[in-house]
Parts: sequence; C-alpha cells; structure tokens
Amino acid sequence: MGSMIGLGIISLLLYVGIILFLTVKLKRRASEAMLWAYLIIVVVAGLFSKHSMGAIFVKSSTYGIHSQVVYAAMAFVFMSYLMEKTGVILRLVNILNSIIGRFPGGSGYVSTIGSALFGMVSGSGSGNAAAIGSITIPWMIKSGWSVERATLICAGNAGMGMIFPPSTSMLLLLGMESIEKELPSGTLYVGLLGAALIILVYRLGIIYYLAKKDGLKPIPRSKILPLGRALKENGSSLLVFLGVIVPLLATMGPTGDWVKTALNSSFPKAFKSISIVFWIPIVMSIFTIIEGWSHLPHNINGWAQLIRESIGKYADVGMLLFTAYAASGVLNQLGMTNEVKNIFTHLGTYSSLLVIVIIGVLVTLMVGPFSGTATTSALGAAVYAALRAIGLPPVVCCVAFLNLISNEGAIPPNAAPLYIASGISGLDDPSKIFKPILLFYVIPTMLIAMLIMARIIPIIGA
Repeated sequence: MGSMIGLGIISLLLYVGIILFLTVKLKRRASEAMLWAYLIIVVVAGLFSKHSMGAIFVKSSTYGIHSQVVYAAMAFVFMSYLMEKTGVILRLVNILNSIIGRFPGGSGYVSTIGSALFGMVSGSGSGNAAAIGSITIPWMIKSGWSVERATLICAGNAGMGMIFPPSTSMLLLLGMESIEKELPSGTLYVGLLGAALIILVYRLGIIYYLAKKDGLKPIPRSKILPLGRALKENGSSLLVFLGVIVPLLATMGPTGDWVKTALNSSFPKAFKSISIVFWIPIVMSIFTIIEGWSHLPHNINGWAQLIRESIGKYADVGMLLFTAYAASGVLNQLGMTNEVKNIFTHLGTYSSLLVIVIIGVLVTLMVGPFSGTATTSALGAAVYAALRAIGLPPVVCCVAFLNLISNEGAIPPNAAPLYIASGISGLDDPSKIFKPILLFYVIPTMLIAMLIMARIIPIIGA
C-alpha cells in the first residue's frame, strides 16, 4: 500500500489540508483558500516532480481558463440573480403553497420542494438555507411546526441542490479532465435528475412522518390562495422551466436526433461546440427576463447597476471554479488519478463493498466542514477514479458522489446552513437538532448513495 502513495496523493492531501485550515480555522472564503492551495501545490510539483514549475502552472491554468464549464457557471450565477430579482422563486413557492399547503404540515412540503427548486439555480447550501429559510421558516412556525422542526427541515434540505441539476458541483465534475473525457453532460443531467427525484420523495416522506408524529393540522383554507388564483397571479413563473425542457429536447431523444442530424450536416463545427451545460442557463435566463420583465430595469443605467451588483458573485464563483479545474490539472499531471485507482483497485481485491463504505464515510465526513463545491474540488476526481477502478459506470460514479455531498449543511457541528437556519428561526441552542438531523437526513442520504454505488438503486444511463 505504501508504494502506491506517490507525489499525486501527497499533493492531494496537502491541497485538502490547506483548504481545511484556511476555511475552517482561519474562516477564509472557499475561493481564496482554493487559490492558495492551488498555488502551493504548483510550487510543490515544481520542486519535487520532473516538470518545471512554470510548465505546470501554464498547462493547469490554461486548462482552467479554457474549461467551458467555468463560463456556463457564470451564466448560472447571472440566471440565479435574475430569478431572485424578478421574484420567480417566490412566485413558484406561492403556487406550491396553493397545492400542498392544504395538507397537514404543508409548509414543510413546500420548504422541501422549494429547496430543490432553488438548488437548481444555486450551488450554495448556505444560500439555499438563507433564501428558502427566510421565506418558509416563519411560515412553518406560524402553521404549527415547532421552532426545532422548522430549523431541522430547512437545514436538512440546504444541500439538496447538489443532487438537482444543474448545480455548481455538477458543473465542477463535468469540467474535470478525467470525467469530461468519459461522461456526456446530457447523460449526467438525466441520470442525476432521476436520482434527485428519489431523494426528493424520501425527504417528502420525512415531512409526512414528522407532521403525523407532531399532530399537525392543515393550514386554514382562508389563508391559502385557490389554485386557480395562484396560477393566475404566479403561473407565468412556470415559463422558466422551458429553459430546461427546450435544451433537453434539442439534445436528447427523437427531437435531439433530428437536431443533431440537421446541425451536423449544415454546421458540423458549430454542432460540436454545443453543450447542454452551457445552453440551459442561457435559455433559462432568457425566459426569466421575459417572465419578470416588469420587475427589471427598463433603461441602460438600470441594467448597468444590476450587473454591477452581481459582479461580486461572478468573481467568487469564477475564482472557485478556475482554481478547482487548475488544481485538478496539477494533480493529474502528478499522477494522482492513477495512484488513487491503484489503491482502490488493491482494496477492491478484498471487497468492492469496502471501497464503497470507505468512500461513503469519507465524503460524508468531508462535507461537514467543507462546502459541497470545495469537497468536489478536493475529492471529486479521486472518488471518480476510485469508483471507476471497481468497475462502476461514469454516470453512477458522479451521481453517487453528488448524492453524498448533498449532505452539505446537515452535518454538525461545523455546518454553516444549520446555524443560518437557527438564526432565522430563533433557535437558541442549535445542538437540539444535531441528533434528528443525523437520523433523518445525513445517515439515510449516505446509505442511499451507497445503494447507488452497489447498483441496488438503478441510475438512468448506466
């Protein structure tokens, strides 16, 4: 085993350690921590490998700059900002309330589904907890949920966006060199969406159980908009989902085959450059602008102000993604992927189940102090290599990993979304929900991921 650990794995451990120290101990932003970690492993690579420091830096940074996913993520950031500014998320929640609010504990169902919807446009568990929590936690408490339960539901679902495409972590995985070569983005979209629905159904089952256990009553009909009125006042918000449907139809199934044939025959070079990851946020942004036009500025100065207000988000996400891909390039040059494959292949000779359990526990522990994106950056390529080493299909490897990191925000004691939810609800002692959040959210989510890796839960496209 010792002979299998080379400079690649040592550099990976150093990379993870630096990020942990800077984010957990020194409370630095993930993007800043990842930049420092990247620069340090470049220096290490230059000192201890056969490659020159300059060559490693140029090759890895070029890979980060040229990654299409970086620019797709920028588009997702702007789309998320537009959906927030236009009130699309709030209008979608209003529709859900009219449908589900009439059930006992209905606000809990809406909070869960709202977290999934917001997760499609946000890669941040903390952002999810803040955005959805600020809307649904007060409402849950008013509708009969205890402060502890409302906090539990919001924090437990904070990271669910990681498993719902398109999340930032999904984009990170798709941009990694070893994964990009083997896994089409459309295949991951469909496979991930199928797994996400399983997770969503399970988490809605948690709401049903807790509502029944706590003896909750339905919200009075007088406080719920009739569905017809809700759709009349908020139904236009559903238009944004065409931004997902249209690109999927254009790239998959019979319609996708027709589009491929037409474009490939007329514009072969243009067709090869088309990526569903890139086009979904663009098309969704267009439909968001159309739907929320009345909530947006109608002059150049107003749009300039709107763009300026969103620049900080671009800078943070851009730096995070660039350094993640660049670091992945360094680690691959140092042979990390092959070293991990060799270790897990060796372990797999004893038992593939052993590999699955180790990965399940390791990633779950990692995503406690880390964010989902930081965990993906640090471990994504390594876990992918390990699971491929025991013979799992590419889509299964990625779906299982993203399922594991959907525990972001739910693992005490270092889970920021847990404390954000507590702050919104007014829960004085967040430790009161440590045990239930592990019992209802963390452990079951980890077990579901292990069942996916064991091929007991099937994944579309595998």
